[in-house]
Amino acid sequence: MAAKKRTEKQPPKRPVRWGLWLGLAFLGSVLLMLVSASWKLAVVLQDAEALPIETVALKGARQYTQDVEVRDALQDLMLSSFFTADVAQVQQTLTDLPWVYRATVRREWPRQLKVHLIEQVPLARWNEAAWLNDRGEVFEAPKRPGLEQLPDLRGPDEQSKMVLQTYQQLQQLLGQNGFTTTSLALTSRQAWKLQLARGIELRLGRSDKIDRVQRFIDVFTILEKRESKPIAYVDLRYDTGLAVGLVETDTENR
Repeated sequence: MAAKKRTEKQPPKRPVRWGLWLGLAFLGSVLLMLVSASWKLAVVLQDAEALPIETVALKGARQYTQDVEVRDALQDLMLSSFFTADVAQVQQTLTDLPWVYRATVRREWPRQLKVHLIEQVPLARWNEAAWLNDRGEVFEAPKRPGLEQLPDLRGPDEQSKMVLQTYQQLQQLLGQNGFTTTSLALTSRQAWKLQLARGIELRLGRSDKIDRVQRFIDVFTILEKRESKPIAYVDLRYDTGLAVGLVETDTENR
């Protein structure tokens, strides 16, 4: 019996999926284009010459901050591009200017930055070397014209707000009665000394400041008429009554 010849079937060939490969190739080219475009965009954004900051709009009333100070603070900013400029750093640099209380900086498309400055509002000289603003905060800044008439306040820095509030209360009371306060000091012993524009020092002690100032106001006319010499100080550190010191003349000091 003749042996049957075995034949092996060949697996059918799979058709090439040209659509898939073309799709992958297209996706790869798109990705490559995106990477290239992103790289070129990053180069442009970092190039100050390609996208420079052309103008800076400066807003906010300025009385004590000079133009040269603002210009110097913005110098590094103008060397950057619109997108790479470190706005936060420039904002801090402007805030650090001695007479600036707060500064804000923001970008405005296409090539402008807007800067808004809020200056300190000085209400008093503080311990001869600094200032007090309208919030009772201590700050250091160079002298400016027009501030010579500000009152001279003194005391510990941590009590600056309380000293300012006390000055405002006493000045309001004295101002209603024709007096002007030029200085107020809180000593290390927590005692108050107040100087009037007339050259009279009021020694108020630690407590009952308002009542003691009112006592001075009530008797001042009588004191002025009674004393033959100018009054140097009035000591009000008594529960009732007061002590008066007179200005000594040159002949008395000899």
